[in-house]
Amino acid sequence: MEKTYTKEELFDEIVRVMGDLFEVDTEGVTRESRLVEDLDLDSIDAVDMIVHLQNMIGKRIKPEAFKSVRTVGDVVDVIYDFSQQNGEAAN
Repeated sequence: MEKTYTKEELFDEIVRVMGDLFEVDTEGVTRESRLVEDLDLDSIDAVDMIVHLQNMIGKRIKPEAFKSVRTVGDVVDVIYDFSQQNGEAAN
């Protein structure tokens, strides 16, 4: 059975991943932190993060779902929505 995550748990995990994988200073990261402008993440970083989060929630996430993602909070919301769906994944 797949684990269900709260938005707070997802936020904590996403911040941890950013620190571990991308050496982001996680001290001041908030839901409003912008991925590119504030955290200096690029598209390759985004793909790495998606792969990690897919493994975490046990579902495939279509890259198109991240087209409008700009902030850490946007990532939390997309991952939360996917984690709540039944089946493989939707866009």
